Amino acid sequence: MEKITVYTSNTCPYCTMAKDYLKEKGIEFEEKNVQNDAQARSELMEKGYSGVPVIVVGTEEIVGFDKARLDTLIGK
Repeated sequence: MEKITVYTSNTCPYCTMAKDYLKEKGIEFEEKNVQNDAQARSELMEKGYSGVPVIVVGTEEIVGFDKARLDTLIGK
């Protein structure tokens, strides 16, 4: 399984939905909260994004909580 990183913020309902979905599937991921972590915020901006969630699966980037695309990338 490729590494999964989820960029989140404290007040983002779609971030919570994405994290809950991955947990339900039993998929491990690293959460990077851009509100609490300046380095995570910089990483996200370097990728060209200013909004969350951004879910990175290997080299693929998903903007927003796109369940169908996420399922395709994680093979579930």
